[in-house]
This record gives sequence, C-alpha cells and structure tokens, in this order.
Amino acid sequence: MFFAKIVESEKELQDAFYVRQEVFVKEQGIPLPLEKDEYDKEATHFVAYKGGNPIAAGRVRIVDEKIAKVDRVCVLPVYRRKQIGVLMMAHLEKYAKGLELEKVKLSAPTHAIPFYERQSYVITSPEFLDSGIPHRAMEKVFQ
Repeated sequence: MFFAKIVESEKELQDAFYVRQEVFVKEQGIPLPLEKDEYDKEATHFVAYKGGNPIAAGRVRIVDEKIAKVDRVCVLPVYRRKQIGVLMMAHLEKYAKGLELEKVKLSAPTHAIPFYERQSYVITSPEFLDSGIPHRAMEKVFQ
C-alpha cells in the first residue's frame, strides 16, 4: 500500500527531492540547477511512500490570493500507471481547496496532458518550451 503526505521534516523533504532528481534530472535530463529552484523555499511539498520508500512527489505554491500552482509532480517509473499520480494530485488539490483557493494552475509536459485532462484540467495556452521540453499551461477551477 502507498500513501501521500505533506512534508513535515527535513528527511521527508530530502525524500521528495530524491524522487524529483530521479525523474527530472536522471530520466528527463533537466539540469539540477533548473530542477531545484527558488520556489522550493516557499512551496508546500508532498511526498508519497510505499513500504517506507519515497515513490512520488509534488509541491503547491500560492501564486495569487485565489490561485495555486502545482508543479514538480512526479512518480518513479516503476510505480507509474498505478494511480499514484492521481493520489498525488488529489492531495495537492485538497490542500489548495483547504486554503479556499479558486483554481489550480500547472504547466504540463505535452506527453502528460491526457493524465491532467482526466483530472479535469483544461489547456489554457499554446505549446511552449520549459527546460527544453514542450509544455502547455492548464488549469482547474474548483466548483
């Protein structure tokens, strides 16, 4: 069984960074100085575990008084297609809703757009490059 939680300790933060480095730096080739950024200090981080091992991560930032930005959502390759990404998004969105925010924005790599569309996100921009990877802006308005 796996579970996701808000990061509450330095170890949990390092676990989230471990997953991010495995996915974004090692797998996708994003340079570490671009992957770890100035927003890490202000974001609320989340990490998911299976058997005590970190398997997924993500973060939420407040970008406007009524808008959150979700980013750095990632799942280790061996755990993909097992609903862990769905679990992470549910936790991130629940957190944003609890802050009484109206919507969540994100930048989705084009290959991940169908995943986010299944979570009720809609595309709000033309394609653009982020760290050399094609992305589209997406958002979800809370009902």
